[in-house]
Amino acid sequence: MVRYDRQDTNFVFRNRRSNNRWLGEVALREGFSLGEIAVVFCSDDYLLDVNKRFLGHDYYTDIITFDYCEGRILSGDLLISVDSVRDNSVHFGTDFDEELHRVIVHGILHLAGYDDHSAEEQARMREKENEYLCLRSTMSL
Repeated sequence: MVRYDRQDTNFVFRNRRSNNRWLGEVALREGFSLGEIAVVFCSDDYLLDVNKRFLGHDYYTDIITFDYCEGRILSGDLLISVDSVRDNSVHFGTDFDEELHRVIVHGILHLAGYDDHSAEEQARMREKENEYLCLRSTMSL
């Protein structure tokens, strides 16, 4: 089950059911099922505070993923800065919704075991993000 919440932002996420179907399909294609996933939309400042307090990092980011997976069940918290996603969409010349879905699936891929520390891992992560964004566009959502 995927739950959506917000902290320190007025952002409203629409089309939750279709997004849940898409994420369920992503999990299935990666050999997992969806457990308890919390997607929390927040501000840059809120996410920076979480980054400092829980990870000891003093920098802005677009997503922090907390992994609570057990076995082949994906569970975790995806904290997403709407401010950073908006900035990224301008910087990369992409649609806000596309960038938002890229960040959401990025978090799901982290839960599925993908990392992005090396250039090779980043390339693989980007390839999977693109694959699942294409899947999303072909699903009747």
